[in-house]
Amino acid sequence: MENIPEIFGSAVFNDEKMRERLPEDIYRSLKATAVAGARLDPHIANIVAEKMKDWACEMGATHFTHWFQPMTNITAEKHDSFITPVKGGDGVIMEFRGKELAYGEPDASSLPNGGLRNTFEARGYTAWDPSSYAFVKDGTLFIPTVFCSYSGEALDKKTPLLRSIQALGKQVSRILALFGNVSGKSAIPTVGAEQEYFLIDKELYLKRLDLVTCGRTLFGAPPTKGQELHDHYFGAIKPRVKAFMKDLDTELWKLGVLAKTKHNEAAPSQHELAPLFTGANVATDHNQLTMSVMRSTAEKHGLVCLLHEKPFKGVNGSGKHNNWSLLSDTGVNLLEPGETPSENAQFLLFLTAVIKAVDDHQDLLRMSVASASNDHRLGANEAPPAIISVSLGEELTDLLDALENKAEYKGKKRVQIEIGADVLPKIPKDTTDRNRTSPFAFTGNKFEFRMPGSSLSVSGPNIVLNTIVAEALDDFATRLESSSDFHADLNKLIRDNIVAHKRIIFNGDGYSKSWEEEAARRGLLNLKTTADALPCFIKEENRRLFEKYGVFTDAEIFSRYRILLENYSGTVDIEALTLIDMVKRNILPATEAYENELCDLIMKKSGILGEASAATEKSALEKISRLGEELVGLLGDLEKKVTYSKGLTALPQAVYCKEEVLPAMEDLREVIDALESSVDATFWRFPTYNDLLYSVN
Repeated sequence: MENIPEIFGSAVFNDEKMRERLPEDIYRSLKATAVAGARLDPHIANIVAEKMKDWACEMGATHFTHWFQPMTNITAEKHDSFITPVKGGDGVIMEFRGKELAYGEPDASSLPNGGLRNTFEARGYTAWDPSSYAFVKDGTLFIPTVFCSYSGEALDKKTPLLRSIQALGKQVSRILALFGNVSGKSAIPTVGAEQEYFLIDKELYLKRLDLVTCGRTLFGAPPTKGQELHDHYFGAIKPRVKAFMKDLDTELWKLGVLAKTKHNEAAPSQHELAPLFTGANVATDHNQLTMSVMRSTAEKHGLVCLLHEKPFKGVNGSGKHNNWSLLSDTGVNLLEPGETPSENAQFLLFLTAVIKAVDDHQDLLRMSVASASNDHRLGANEAPPAIISVSLGEELTDLLDALENKAEYKGKKRVQIEIGADVLPKIPKDTTDRNRTSPFAFTGNKFEFRMPGSSLSVSGPNIVLNTIVAEALDDFATRLESSSDFHADLNKLIRDNIVAHKRIIFNGDGYSKSWEEEAARRGLLNLKTTADALPCFIKEENRRLFEKYGVFTDAEIFSRYRILLENYSGTVDIEALTLIDMVKRNILPATEAYENELCDLIMKKSGILGEASAATEKSALEKISRLGEELVGLLGDLEKKVTYSKGLTALPQAVYCKEEVLPAMEDLREVIDALESSVDATFWRFPTYNDLLYSVN
């Protein structure tokens, strides 16, 4: 059995290895650079690069890459070897210079840029992010980096995340100062991103073009057994899956990823991995790494890891619950109720700030999780609705109600509430049952944002969360810093904000029709699709928000808006073209072949036993013929709509895809699923849901 403490982080150039290999003054300077985000001194970079290269070569690395996160949901890498020719000779040496560590120059025109770069303007830059450790994987040294254009605009998902973390930290420090620095002087957002996924047999996967090109099945009759018996969730893990999970844990631990929990999820062949919390920047890097390692590890076991939000219709989709909190520089969770009135007053202020932020910026939170794939999941029976609300649980809600109404709090101890006074009750942890229908639920010492999809980079939701909470804290700090009676003004501030934002608090069933009606009465947004949500990004007030806190420039916002629209329409277009191809090349021929088979059977039976003997075959033929005719008609309709959508500009195309192309695909799917249930299995050319969901054991 492997010694886990020994293998953990063994493939990472982490703090322990830096202490061991770097001169003390170089180590201290590098750590200071990582904390402050300052430019790295070239002399220091050369020494760090040499020591890092020596360690990487010992780990079997021959190449290095600047590992960055472009405007896709995957990472990017360009590999260069360490070899350098020996002067005056025919040999080579292994060399890695500080300049190569600190900066790179990948092509910036072939990656999504949303109009920030012209095709002929190819220059882009990567720059080392020393706050996230380098690591060795598959014989290559991976260096986490940011990615920007020649003119300095962010072309990646890491740069704005780092900016948002910095903006939030600045405002948190102002609030902590008001409380006498009892919890530290600053804080960083921490994230734990739960990752749901499906595992299916690779041989079956390769027989489904829709899975290969789209990541989801575009048709498929319901399996004879779905998740009706609830016997997969937390059930015994099958041997083949268990072997995959064991290897996955080992590989992630080597890379320093704090993989903690693994279990079967609700749908057949669905599973989950949950890590421990870490800083938002590192957590985002680790989640990207986790998705990559999941895919490569599955391949080794003859499996395919599906990270699409809804690969199979009719069973649970996959999400990525984003658990968000604030950790001070002294290790205190600022969203954990404290032991003293002062700590509880501080907790209530941060809690109220988050509530205000979510209410003020429902649109941005919804926009941050918008994608064509997540649209299939949100609002279904395993995912929250598209309406943003905050679940606090009964006890915290009662406490806030008492504060609002200056009433007696009827908790475990009946007290009159005054913030900062000795009568403030101790607020217990885990004051609520978990509300799985809530998009944004307080769960004891953190908020669980349940809307992000399984394939999504968590950078987007956390950029928004960090920025909107920074704005709320900025407003609170500005009001309280000029206060002449801190406790009285603190009371009033919290009370006023409870009154102003209580509409966003909802502890009930988010799936119910009555909540949708109630949410509308409260004035809450219901942005059901990506095409509805994305325009919120470029609203004047939202652009000013990001600009104020230095998270995005106007140009960066509009570029991302265009990229997100293009991704949405492009995804729908690929799916429609894939479905058209599968119908033409496989489903129509299978249908026609079965029709011919039925005709032959009818002729044979009628000739031998008389026409009455072929009644069953005649009925089947009539049904198949009718469905075949419907299929041809709907196929032609979809082809016309796909052609028309290609001539539209960005937002009109996205709206047309939502209103016309996707419904046309669903109409076609309905007929295909009926055919699958009617055509003889020997003629049907694709693995069915029964095959795909129950083949791994």
